[in-house]
Amino acid sequence: MTKDHGKSIKDDETYEALRKDGASREKAARIANARANPDQQPSKKGGQNPPYEEWSKEDLYHRAQELDIEGRSDMDKDALIKALRNH
Repeated sequence: MTKDHGKSIKDDETYEALRKDGASREKAARIANARANPDQQPSKKGGQNPPYEEWSKEDLYHRAQELDIEGRSDMDKDALIKALRNH
């Protein structure tokens, strides 16, 4: 039986599946809530930005800083990309 995660989580089943797969609470909540909204299509390709591999390390670092990703100053480009994708 799916646990009720409160009114802030709109799709508890999706939330639990994402958490079980290792997604952070924040990421799981964002995806679960987007999937519960018929006006959003979270499985479709995102915005117009190029893939992270095409970003400079400096740009990746600034994005990680905006998202307050811990340990970003010690990360190389590949680690920044991984951290941003898993955020």
